[in-house]
Amino acid sequence: MSEPRIIISGGGTGGHIFPAVSIANAIKEKCPDAHILFVGAEGRMEMTRVPEAGYDIKGLPVRGLIRPLWSPRNIGVMIDFFRSRRMVKNIIRSFRPQVAVGVGGYASAPTLNAAAAMGIPCLIQEQNSYAGVTNRSLAKKAAKICVAYDGMERFFPADRIIKTGNPVRQSLLANDMTKNEAREALGLDKSLPTILVIGGSLGARTINNAIAAGIQRFEDAGIQVIWQTGKYYAEECERKAKEAGAKLVKPQAFISDMATAYKAADIVISRAGASSISELCLLGKASILVPSPNVAEDHQSKNARALSDKDAAVYVPDNQAERTLVEEAIALVSNAEAISSLEHEVLKLALPDSADIIADEVLKLIRN
Repeated sequence: MSEPRIIISGGGTGGHIFPAVSIANAIKEKCPDAHILFVGAEGRMEMTRVPEAGYDIKGLPVRGLIRPLWSPRNIGVMIDFFRSRRMVKNIIRSFRPQVAVGVGGYASAPTLNAAAAMGIPCLIQEQNSYAGVTNRSLAKKAAKICVAYDGMERFFPADRIIKTGNPVRQSLLANDMTKNEAREALGLDKSLPTILVIGGSLGARTINNAIAAGIQRFEDAGIQVIWQTGKYYAEECERKAKEAGAKLVKPQAFISDMATAYKAADIVISRAGASSISELCLLGKASILVPSPNVAEDHQSKNARALSDKDAAVYVPDNQAERTLVEEAIALVSNAEAISSLEHEVLKLALPDSADIIADEVLKLIRN
C-alpha cells in the first residue's frame, strides 16, 4: 500500500489521546509511509501531547454542550460546532484522507460528520462499556466500530462491531523491571506494602480528600503511598502531607514514569476511565476503583462494575470514598490472597494487541 492518508480525531483527556497515539504508532509500524494528521480541539490537551508524540495536529474551536441543554450559551457552542465542521471540510480537501478515525472527545463529532458527508470511510473507537452520545450518533455513518466490552450491540449495529479492546501506552507494557527494582528506582523501601493512587492527570478531589485524611493511618500501618494528586490539587496535598510529617505518603502533581510506578505498586487506587481500566487489565493489577460522578451517562460506574461484577476489582462509589476508601485500601494491601485473586481475575479481561488490531482495520478500509 503506497502512502495511505489517515485523519485521527478526538482528545480532551489522556484517556482519548493515549489510545489515539497508540493507533497512529501501530499504523506507522505497519506502513511507515503513512501520512497521519490529527484533528483536535483548541486549548485541549491533545494540542501539546500529539506534537510531542511526533504527529501534526489541527485545532478546531469546538467545545462541549453546557448543562442544562436549554442554556442560551449553547447557541455559541452550536455556532462553534458548525464553524468547526466547515474548517474540517477544508482540512479534508487539503489533506485528502482515505479514512477517518474517531477516538472520542469534542473534535470527533464535526470531523467524522464532515468526513462521512464527503464519502470518506470512518472508523469509531468506543472505549467505554456505555457508549457516549457522540459515538452513538456517529455509528450509522461508521464502517467499523471497535469496542472494548461485550454487549455493545445495545448501542451500535452488530454487523459493524469488532471487539478489539482499548490501546494503551506501549511504554507500560515494555517495562521489564521487577517490583523491587521499580521501588528502588523510585526511592522506596523494597520491603513495605505499596499503594499507587492515580486520579487522572488533572486529579480527583474525592480521592485526594480521602488520602489526605488517611495520611496518619497509612504512616502508622507502614504502608507506602505513591500519590499522583493532579496539578490542581498538588499544592494543597503536599501541604497536608508536610503538616502530617509524612515519610511514607509521597504526593506529587504528575507521575511521568507510570510504567515504573505500576510495577512498584501492590495495589492501585484509580478512577474508572476506559484507558485506566485497560491498563489495569493488561498489567494484571489489583485495584480499587472510585468512578468519577462527573462524566457523561455515568460511564465510569459502568466501567467499574464491568470489573467488580467479575471479582476483578474492588468498587467504591465516589460518595462513600471519603469514609471508606482508606480502610478498604489498608485491608486489601495487607491481604496477599485477595490481591492474588484480583490479579488473576483481571488478567482474564485483558485484550492485548488492541492498537495492532485497530490499525489493521483502518488499513483494510483503505484497501477496500
